Amino acid sequence: MDFFVGIKGKDFVMVCSDTSAVHSIISIKQDEDKIVPIDSHKVFCISGEAGDRVNFTDYVIANVKLYALRNGTELNTKSVANYTRGELATALRSSPYHCNLLLAGFDKETGPALYWLDYLATLNKVNTGGTGYGSYFTLSLFDKMWHPELTVDEAVAMMDAGIVEVKKRLVVAPPHFIIKVVDKDGTRIIKTV
Repeated sequence: MDFFVGIKGKDFVMVCSDTSAVHSIISIKQDEDKIVPIDSHKVFCISGEAGDRVNFTDYVIANVKLYALRNGTELNTKSVANYTRGELATALRSSPYHCNLLLAGFDKETGPALYWLDYLATLNKVNTGGTGYGSYFTLSLFDKMWHPELTVDEAVAMMDAGIVEVKKRLVVAPPHFIIKVVDKDGTRIIKTV
């Protein structure tokens, strides 16, 4: 039931996630932030079982920070994506994490980047990506509206249009969403819906 999407713009990455914590048919809470900061310029959007979601992101974030402390330099977004994929692949053979991710980041050298990963350790660099039933409606809309020179205002309009479609067309649509942007200034909340 989790839903998140991401859009890579000209000089930013924007991500949106539902804020529902559910178990089976029971809604536990409506204010969970599933967009987890890795460092000041990178975030994970993560869906899946609550335990896997928390344990896996805590593990990856701790190891990324350990690498930075040991080596005196932070990993770039591509390196974090490949490390995350490697950990998912290793876990897949013993006790897999049932979670899908978007990794959004901004690097001074290469600019914005958006990576999609699934629980089977598939990794793709994408311009728009998402997971969950809601993404069935939003990804086709985003493919139509996306262009390489996308501005923040255009991306917010795309997110708003996607949220409207999800609320209108999905039977089990989540009631609340959070939208964040990652750019040269770091990570910040754009709005909550």
